[in-house]
Amino acid sequence: MSDASSGWEVALTETSNQFWPVVLKHNNLVLRPLKYRDKFAWEKLRDNNDSWFKEWEATVPKEFNEEKLSYFQIVNKFRKEAKEQRSLPWVMQVDGKLAGQVTVANINFGSTRSAYIGYWIGEQFAGKGYTPLAVAMAIDYCFKKIRLHRIEIAIRPENQKSLRVVEKLGLRNEGIRPKFLHINGEWRDHVIYAINEEELTTSLVLKLKSN
Repeated sequence: MSDASSGWEVALTETSNQFWPVVLKHNNLVLRPLKYRDKFAWEKLRDNNDSWFKEWEATVPKEFNEEKLSYFQIVNKFRKEAKEQRSLPWVMQVDGKLAGQVTVANINFGSTRSAYIGYWIGEQFAGKGYTPLAVAMAIDYCFKKIRLHRIEIAIRPENQKSLRVVEKLGLRNEGIRPKFLHINGEWRDHVIYAINEEELTTSLVLKLKSN
């Protein structure tokens, strides 16, 4: 199925009204589910970028003593959350290579119809426009296909690269949430950026491409 109004294509494996799995495509960028067979490529990407990710990685406070998940546990966790319609956990694939991840998480329906988006990308793919495009594709999908009302993105004020992503997309700054998320071993302040569905008069992908 193509969505010309959004500038991307969506592939559904069974029926057009299913929640997951979903594949989104725009030129050489593909958003798709993480698979068991991605283990080697995913672990290589993570290992090669360990120092690149470390400063911005979500962590669990030591007092909770949670064990690190294995790769297969991560895939199963993603599948379970998606099946329960709580998240859309896509990996980014560029020219057939795993490049990063963009996840729509904490999906709520009912009176809020909202979610958060988080993302990361390998250093070798950074600065080439893939992350803002992936986030734009994800937001368009959330607004057009599952009819969410609001998307939030939380970013540390020091993370200039991530701040450029939301600035390119035109999300509004809603201010600081003190010690909002546990990152790299500490509770860190985050700036909240948000967008509501009615703020877009066109697809966010097309808006990004026109700038």
